[in-house]
Amino acid sequence: MGRLDALRQLNLIKWLREERQSRKLSLFIVFVALLLDNMLLTVVVPIIPSYLYNLDESTDVTVKNNTLSQQGPPAAFHSIVSLYDNTIRSPGSNATVRATDVVPSPPAATGLPDNSSECPQSTSKLLDENVKVGMLFASKATVQLITNPFIGPLTNRIGYQLPIFAGFCIMFVSTIMFAFSSSYTLLFLARSMQGVGSSCSSVAGMGMLASVYTDDEERGHAIGIALGGLAMGVLALQLIVLQPTKVEPESQKGTPLLTLMKDPYIIIAAGAICFGNMAIAMLEPTLPIWMMETMCARKWQLGVAFLPASISYLIGTYIFGTLAHKMGRWLCALIGITVVGISVICVPLAKDIYGLIVPNFGVGFAIGMVDSSMMPIMGYLVDLRHVSVYGSVYAIADVAFCMGFALGPSIGGAIAESIGFPWLMTIIGIVDISFAPLCLFLRNPPGQEEKIAILMDTNCSMKTRSYSTQGTYYQGENMDPEYDDYD
Repeated sequence: MGRLDALRQLNLIKWLREERQSRKLSLFIVFVALLLDNMLLTVVVPIIPSYLYNLDESTDVTVKNNTLSQQGPPAAFHSIVSLYDNTIRSPGSNATVRATDVVPSPPAATGLPDNSSECPQSTSKLLDENVKVGMLFASKATVQLITNPFIGPLTNRIGYQLPIFAGFCIMFVSTIMFAFSSSYTLLFLARSMQGVGSSCSSVAGMGMLASVYTDDEERGHAIGIALGGLAMGVLALQLIVLQPTKVEPESQKGTPLLTLMKDPYIIIAAGAICFGNMAIAMLEPTLPIWMMETMCARKWQLGVAFLPASISYLIGTYIFGTLAHKMGRWLCALIGITVVGISVICVPLAKDIYGLIVPNFGVGFAIGMVDSSMMPIMGYLVDLRHVSVYGSVYAIADVAFCMGFALGPSIGGAIAESIGFPWLMTIIGIVDISFAPLCLFLRNPPGQEEKIAILMDTNCSMKTRSYSTQGTYYQGENMDPEYDDYD
């Protein structure tokens, strides 16, 4: 049996090596990379606010105990009870009080809810956690924001395989570090390290998908699947498929990064990604704290609150990966950003955990619409207006994503602390709704005439090939002589 298992494993490795150039296998690798990155990004969202609050509480208790232990011992006797005449006599004073006159006051009713053990004891300290949690969440995106401009041009020179593999390794190390961190400083360092790994995986992954899926409709569908990936994959799979030691530069020199950043249509698409994701970035650090303050939410409720957004994001990216190409990606993004704005404004209206289901579902679904339409359009704009090398343009897309997740938690935490969570959601909602009309400019972006001709020729050839394959299939089905009119 051991030899048979070894043979099966050998056949699997052989198949993986033969399928190394398969587009579906490349899609699976990016699918896993983005999912693991997103899991590491969001799994700590419901944990960190209560963890930091309890950490600070325990620190304060320790300091208080140390302070009391350093004080002098209490006086030997505070009062003397006389059993002869049933009176209480205080040292240094001639006043006496009858013991029967000292009546203990009954305990006051607290009126706390059933889960009072989960309620924070200090509301002011809880509000102070907004800034600390926001800065911790923003550290990953800030480091990723700084790293992206270097990763994009690097993939143009050495290819996509090595950066993707390096990103996985860095994320693995940061996860281990996060698991064993026992202080805010170590958590901050682990979160920042994840930003470097995320930059490598996301920029190179999106660029690789854009290079292997040249048809615009197929590219949108592939990126939609990658954005909605589920958790699976092994590091050994990448060693076999990606060949991380192999350097494969692009066959042509890409458009400079600064030139792409001056393209107004790329900037609008990047802005849609930034402002769409900034809403959920502001929700992540502030919503759990607001729930602890107003709903006295249990720890499991802090995590469940984001479940509708996660599920609806998966649904949105899968549906609109294909549908956005048919209905118009500009229209999909316009509707998506508008729905994001309306949904976040409705979040503070919730009175309990169940009231958060609909607005959070709307936020996740709408962000899925924006991401699955704007990520493919970044590659399309490069095909239409620049050189078809995708590392730099997806570095810009990732920079936009990171700006949302860097500015959102850092600014959102401070705003929530100063003017409150409801006003924070109102502000970001109005910003999203105001930005949405700019997506109209993406309806028919101008391009170079020869590039438009090449794109039209490529799309037509892809569709002709598909139709001819279907025709052959149907012709093969009707080979029965009874259907042959010429016989």
